[in-house]
Amino acid sequence: MTDEYTLYEDLGSLVDAIQSDSIVSRTFYKDDQLRAILFGFDAGQELSEHTSSQTAVIHIIEGEARVSLGEHTHDLEPGSWVHMLPNLKHSIYAKTPVKMILLMLGKG
Repeated sequence: MTDEYTLYEDLGSLVDAIQSDSIVSRTFYKDDQLRAILFGFDAGQELSEHTSSQTAVIHIIEGEARVSLGEHTHDLEPGSWVHMLPNLKHSIYAKTPVKMILLMLGKG
């Protein structure tokens, strides 16, 4: 890493093996405008419905997840990408073991 940029060539490796019946997270980047967090979910684990005061982006990098966004539900696979405005109700359920990136944009 340098002062000019930050590079991670394998984000998935930042979270070790996901323990049974658990959710793990690791913040791998943070500045005044962005917080980047890698989550690992065991199959069957869920983040229940909640909101955020910040704009956020979810990017599924491994596994399959069911994501509710407001009144809509989507089954997401690797490569899926979601942009969410502040205060949108959402939840995430891991259908299989899942690794995903959450980007929180703006001050927070």
